[in-house]
Amino acid sequence: MNSSLVGNQSGRPFCLLAISYLETINFCLLEVVIIVFLMVLIISGNIIVIFVFHCAPLLNHHTTSYFIQTMAYADLLVGVSCLVPSLSLLHYPIVLSESLVCQIFGYVVSVLKSVSMASLACISIDRYIAITKPLTYNTLVTPWRLRICILTIWLYSCLVFLPSFHWGKPGYHGDVFQWCANSWNTDPYFTFFIVVMLYAPAAFIVCFTYFNIFRICQQHTKEINERRVRFSSQDGEAGEAQPCPDKRYAMVLFRITSVFYILWLPYIIYFLLESSNVYSNRVASFLTTWLAISNSFCNCVIYSLSNSVFQKGLKRLSGAICASCARQRVAKDSSTSRSKRSSNGCHV
Repeated sequence: MNSSLVGNQSGRPFCLLAISYLETINFCLLEVVIIVFLMVLIISGNIIVIFVFHCAPLLNHHTTSYFIQTMAYADLLVGVSCLVPSLSLLHYPIVLSESLVCQIFGYVVSVLKSVSMASLACISIDRYIAITKPLTYNTLVTPWRLRICILTIWLYSCLVFLPSFHWGKPGYHGDVFQWCANSWNTDPYFTFFIVVMLYAPAAFIVCFTYFNIFRICQQHTKEINERRVRFSSQDGEAGEAQPCPDKRYAMVLFRITSVFYILWLPYIIYFLLESSNVYSNRVASFLTTWLAISNSFCNCVIYSLSNSVFQKGLKRLSGAICASCARQRVAKDSSTSRSKRSSNGCHV
């Protein structure tokens, strides 16, 4: 079935969000706007993250940077893959059959999101080891072990969703295609398989590690405050209770994890409801899917910008770009006045 052929007699394109449909437009305007907007945000955001990591070598000394870069590359590929449904909604001719394109797109995006989810779990494990075993951390977490872990994440993600070509729909990433929405059904057993092999372990690891990180940080904060009060009382000065840096970092991790699961929870809930034949709605399918995909942009913003070293690298990169911008502007506007150049120039 070709994507340009619709399942009704009116000749309208197949649109999941048929809201305020205009007769003069021969494509799904609202869907295209949403997908293209997310695609631009995801691609531009993750390209910036990748450039900063390559331009700031100090970032590579942090073990979490390996997983953040892995997430950035996976999320970048998610943004690039969004071009496929955009072309389909615009009725751009596709050489392959719609069913095959639909299955490949659903599989690829599912694998990429699995890599992102597994990387989040590995980051939480890395931080848990750093806090619980600070003396042996450098011997336990080595660069070659991190590379093996990243390779395992990619292979595992590819294998988990491989049965989707014969077993059933892995998710709702391809529902912009009419064949995916009408003919490619989910299988409750495959859904249970994905939950057991991916969603549940990742959620358990994240909850377990961050709960213990927060608990340990509270203990450290309590001990630090008690020592501060004891020494200040001996010196006759009033000491102020201050939280330790570990607790502040734990709160950052908690906010990061909360945003991730807030964006993914509606998708997972709808996935389970539809698979069990409890509830099915095309609008809910589209919105929950692309809400989850929007996390590919949130990852690069929240994870990377919460890193102080990354912020320094971003400032250096932006400073270099601004300096280049200023030199080009001065060369182009050499005939203008000095005051105009200083007002229009790019300053760091």
